[in-house]
Amino acid sequence: MAELADGPRPQECPGSSSAQAGRAAACQGCPNQGICAAGAAAPDPAEAAALRARLRAVRHAVLVLSGKGGVGKSTFSALLALGLAADQAKQVALLDIDICGPSIPRMMGLDGEQVHQSGSGWSPVYVEENLGVMSVGFLLSSPDDAVIWRGPKKNGLIKQFLRDVDWGEVDYLIIDTPPGTSDEHLSIVQYLGAAHVAGAVIVTTPQEVSLQDVRKEINFCHKVKLPIIGVVENMSGFICPKCKNESQIFPPTTGGAEKMCQNLNVSLLGKVPLDPQIGKPPLLEHFFESKVTGTAT
Repeated sequence: MAELADGPRPQECPGSSSAQAGRAAACQGCPNQGICAAGAAAPDPAEAAALRARLRAVRHAVLVLSGKGGVGKSTFSALLALGLAADQAKQVALLDIDICGPSIPRMMGLDGEQVHQSGSGWSPVYVEENLGVMSVGFLLSSPDDAVIWRGPKKNGLIKQFLRDVDWGEVDYLIIDTPPGTSDEHLSIVQYLGAAHVAGAVIVTTPQEVSLQDVRKEINFCHKVKLPIIGVVENMSGFICPKCKNESQIFPPTTGGAEKMCQNLNVSLLGKVPLDPQIGKPPLLEHFFESKVTGTAT
């Protein structure tokens, strides 16, 4: 245990954008110390200019984050994009940067679609005229292909998605991220410095094992100066469609997201119950069917 005690402490990390990056006492022993100290994490001026030019047309960028996998973050991202796109006057884009586990194509009913390239860049795959989607899932020969990439290659693809995709004029760019607080998250926050970032929506489930990781995610947002729009508690109870009784599938033993938000002074945006219909693919069809029948939640 002595070796662990002498190593870098993540909670003391000054952040890659700090003037003390790679130089603070907490950086000693960190494998990324040299990269941060040299400023190699920052894009070169030409890349920064290209990103600014492309992202100038994005009015609001919203990151959907979670500390824990399996909390319904991609489902929430898809529904948020669909909900915003219900206003035909708004142009919405959904970007999936979960490189190793892209699920957005399946959820949006876009399996088998491919990305096309034009003189202005990669063209998103459109669900509706005002809703474009981009994911590494469109670049794979088979949905079962494994993406076995190290951090730099994943970061390079994220940069390509932001720089080379012809989003056009976009009111809302919704970004579905992988769980955690690692390479992809640092990269997307850094690259989005060229756009107007509305902030992050953090998704959790009620049980403590999820909230524990969400607290880390909130701390990450504070460190990289990413505004937090609020927290959504997903899978918050289950109402039986027959007897109408509510059951807590994931008991909030420590007070759930509501108590956590009170303690950390973060907004609780709402609670989303478990819905059996949400597991019937594709999500897109269920969403529009719910809108017509008036059962959307």
